[in-house]
Amino acid sequence: MMQDTGINQAEDPAGRERLTREDGRFVIPAALIATRFGLIPSMVPALMRTGQITSQTEMGTEADAGRWRLTLYHGDHALRLTVDEAGVILHQTRFAAPRRALSPR
Repeated sequence: MMQDTGINQAEDPAGRERLTREDGRFVIPAALIATRFGLIPSMVPALMRTGQITSQTEMGTEADAGRWRLTLYHGDHALRLTVDEAGVILHQTRFAAPRRALSPR
C-alpha cells in the first residue's frame, strides 16, 4: 500500500509505478522527475516553465500500439519512460543526451 504523498501517482497490482492521466495526457509527478534528475521536487515546475526541463511524447504504433514513450530532458541528460495505456511504467532509463536549446516561452 502506498503512503499518501500528495503526488498524482499510484501503483498497479504488481507493485509497479503508475502515472495518472488527465484530459488524455500522462501526468508525471514532480517527485518522480526530481528523483531521476537529482533535483528537489519543488524546483521542477519552475524548471519546466523556463524550458530547462522539456518533454516529448511518442505514441506507439503497430507492435507498440497501446504504449507511449515519454522523454524528459534536463541539462545533458534524458529520462525515458515507457508506459502502457493505464500509465503503468513498463521501462525507464536515464541516459546522456546532447544539451537541447531552451524552449521558447
